[in-house]
Amino acid sequence: MEHHPAAAWLSEAVGAAQQQGPGNLLRVVLIVMILGCALTAWFLLRGYKRKDD
Repeated sequence: MEHHPAAAWLSEAVGAAQQQGPGNLLRVVLIVMILGCALTAWFLLRGYKRKDD
């Protein structure tokens, strides 16, 4: 394996990501949205379990 400077390696990675399209970005956005919804639901619903006597 050849040694590439960090800038060359990064530019190759960015170029490969641009050729692949928005698939990875969309996947990350969907995962973050699902996790955010789950955490928000948990945070809101845990308050309904408490009984203030």
